[in-house]
Amino acid sequence: MQANDIIVKDPDILGGTPVFVGTRVPFQALLDYLEGGETLDEFLDDFPTVSKDAAVDALELAKSLLVGQLG
Repeated sequence: MQANDIIVKDPDILGGTPVFVGTRVPFQALLDYLEGGETLDEFLDDFPTVSKDAAVDALELAKSLLVGQLG
């Protein structure tokens, strides 16, 4: 799994904010939902252009990057 297969940062899409590939949904929105106590399913209901696989893969990638920097 490569980061650019899941999240893209393009200056022409939301000014370069990292978004899920093929959408205009910022990855930060998923983190904000989870931080606010919302479930993954609630996020997916509100952002139907993001697949469950993409959301889970993005979270796994973020976890991997963080663990890699700490370890």
